[in-house]
Amino acid sequence: MTGEPRAAEAPRMPDVREIGFADLKAALKDGFADFLAEPLYGLFFAAIFVAGGFVVLGLLIALDMPWMILPFGVGFLLLGPFVAAGLYEVSRCRARGEKPGWRRVLTTVSRQRQRQMSWMAFVILFIFWIWIYQVRLLLALFLGFKSFSSLADFFAVVTTTPEGLGFLLVGTAVGAFLALVLFSSTVIAMPLLLDRELDFVSAMIVSFKAVRKNPGPMLAWGLIVGALTLLALAPTFLGLFIVLPVLGHATWHLFEKVVGSRMGGPATT
Repeated sequence: MTGEPRAAEAPRMPDVREIGFADLKAALKDGFADFLAEPLYGLFFAAIFVAGGFVVLGLLIALDMPWMILPFGVGFLLLGPFVAAGLYEVSRCRARGEKPGWRRVLTTVSRQRQRQMSWMAFVILFIFWIWIYQVRLLLALFLGFKSFSSLADFFAVVTTTPEGLGFLLVGTAVGAFLALVLFSSTVIAMPLLLDRELDFVSAMIVSFKAVRKNPGPMLAWGLIVGALTLLALAPTFLGLFIVLPVLGHATWHLFEKVVGSRMGGPATT
């Protein structure tokens, strides 16, 4: 032995395995089973998310900005992966055959502030603000300084005028691109950072690799998440009380199929 200190080893990057569409069905089934087994956790975290949505809605109405309700409503969904950290922990406990407890789950969520997931929250918020500002920019470019007295008035303009249709087309394209970037960088990264010690950049790289290796299933998963969430918004956010917990639990099971948690799954290299 030389007595010289050894350099700290870099965290091992996990392997990414191929999955099929059957794995998406299995992940949803397992996610629904987790929600049925431990519904209070899902309802609790969904309530936080829904309450935040009502606060944003109330502020926009109070500020007389009804035309920003839809962009904020869609953009607010970008915060979902971070809110789901507690749901990941519940699913992880059940996969280990352990009973989750409130203290354990809430402590796990609280600890993410000192870990790399807090940086992922910053990435999500950054993309959220890019989304909001590009909406404002496109509003100025296509609709000028028109004012709208209500959300219905805004919808009438964007669906019946050439300028409004242009705003809708370009805004949808830009929004779809930002959503793809965010989805690709977080879908595996968020549960991965909860499960093991890894820097957020490496976790994002693993997430992008997962999407690149499984473009069909992963993009289908993104569409499923987006479609179910938008449908859940229709009854004044109330559908999120079921959809958000199920998708949160299911994302953990999808992560286990793509990468594998420390308790098992594909080996790391």
